[in-house]
Parts: sequence; C-alpha cells; structure tokens
Amino acid sequence: MPELLPADSAMGAVTLRVADLDAMTAYYRDAVTLSVLAAEGGRVILGRGSTPSVILEHAPELKHASPGEAGLFHTAIVFDSQEALAAAVYSVARRAPGTFTGSADHLVSQAFYFTDPEGNGVELYWDRDRSQWSWTHGQVEMDTLYLDPNAFLREHLSERGAALAELPALDGSTHADDPRFGDAVVGHVHLSVGDVASARAFYVDRLGFEATASLGSSALFVSAGGYHHHMAMNTWNSRGAGVRRLALGLGEVQLRLPSTDDVGALTERMRHYGVPTRDDGRSVSFDDPWANVVRVVAEA
Repeated sequence: MPELLPADSAMGAVTLRVADLDAMTAYYRDAVTLSVLAAEGGRVILGRGSTPSVILEHAPELKHASPGEAGLFHTAIVFDSQEALAAAVYSVARRAPGTFTGSADHLVSQAFYFTDPEGNGVELYWDRDRSQWSWTHGQVEMDTLYLDPNAFLREHLSERGAALAELPALDGSTHADDPRFGDAVVGHVHLSVGDVASARAFYVDRLGFEATASLGSSALFVSAGGYHHHMAMNTWNSRGAGVRRLALGLGEVQLRLPSTDDVGALTERMRHYGVPTRDDGRSVSFDDPWANVVRVVAEA
C-alpha cells in the first residue's frame, strides 16, 4: 500500500506564463472577479481574501505551445455558493462572452468552462455537499450532464451578483466595501498528459494521491482525503505527448500540505523513487513525466 498524502491536502495557486500581462490581468480580475493581491515587476497574483489562485508571470519572449503538447487542460476555481458562482459566470458573460466554451452538471458539482485570452482553460464551479456524492468500490460517481447556463443564472444570480458585473474595472481593493463576495480558491487542476499509465505511476504510486475515477486509458482523477478530485490528467488532446518545452501557458501547479513535516515526508518519498527534487528553503518542487512542475508548500 503506497503512502498517501494527508487528508487535508489542497491545491494552491496555478502559475501561468503569459505574453500580455495587462490583458490577462484584466481577464482574471474584471471578468473572473478575482482580486489583485500583489503586483510587482512582471508578476501579478490574483485571488480572494489572502488566498492566491492565479499567478501571472510576464514572459513575452516565449511562444505558445504547439497543439497536442502536454500542459494545462484547465485551472478549476471553486466558489463557496451557487450565488457567488453565478456572479462570476455572469461577469465573464458580460465582459468576455467569447471565452465561454460550455457547462455541465457532474453530479458532484456544477461547472462552467472558459478559455482565457491566451488559450488556457478555466473552470468555474460549485460543489454539492459531500453527503450527496455517491461512491462505488472507492470510485466517485461523476457524469457530464446538460446544465443550462441561462437557467442557472435565472435561479442563482442575485442583485449583488449582477451588480458586480456592472461595476467599472475592479481595482483590486481588499477593503470591507469590496463588492466581491464569497471564497474562491483553486479546487482542482486538470492536466494534459501523454499517457494515463505514467500519470498514475507518478501521481498515485509516488506522489500519494488516491485514484477516485478513471475513463479507461484516456483520463484519471485523483484526490486526497476523499475529495472528488484535486487533480486530473487526460490524453484527449495530447496522447503520446513527450516532455514539454519551455512555452507560454502552465508554469507550475502548487500543492499545499498541512505542515513542514508533511512536505519533508513527501520529499523523502519522491527521492526514494528517484524523482529529482528542488528545495529553495520555502518549498520543494519536482517535475512530472512531461515536465509539468509541481511545487509543494506547507500551510503552517
């Protein structure tokens, strides 16, 4: 039985390398309704409260990855209420309507999908209570059912949610009068990979996630502590992809563990399996088989 990640592990911020920092900041701030938590030089950190969700790093010298390469499938931001989710979806519909790509009821969640101005996938979603999830033989029941976005907005968009989309460009204020409401954090991260078997060997057998669902040889869903999934890997656009080259798009995925002892234990485990690790004194990072960078930090 492989060692498992702590049950209260969670995803941290996703770092994106971007060509147009201003346009990408405007999208995640004004459309997706995240706050600018910090901005210095060519780096902008966005999130809610004090929790970063998306970190943008200006890298205009890089080019876009070629179709079919491994990398980010989507960053999934979870909202704590259907009202808060509806406000964000409505905001994107008003400010960047061409970026909407679809919506679905996954039984465990309700989700809306977008593509940001530089082609990175974005999911905005809300989880049903865990008591409503169904499990069979250790696998969570998920599906892709039709979710009418207009019906969802009619039911859940409040006056304050609608007002959020009508405001001028948000200034990143975190004062008490900030019009944004509710928590919004990275709930899961979905990657494009070359093959599912290698993904399972790395993320389950070595890293310590538990597999929660799979779609044959095309997709794998993994989590810690019985969540439906903290990460997923699929080959839908990238079957057979090799190691990534340096390009715009995904910079790194952050995984948050409860303590420094947990980070140390994971680091030793990865070294045991021969996975090269990098320790900067505050975090430890390593590459998956496609050179997607996973950075591990301690909550306390």
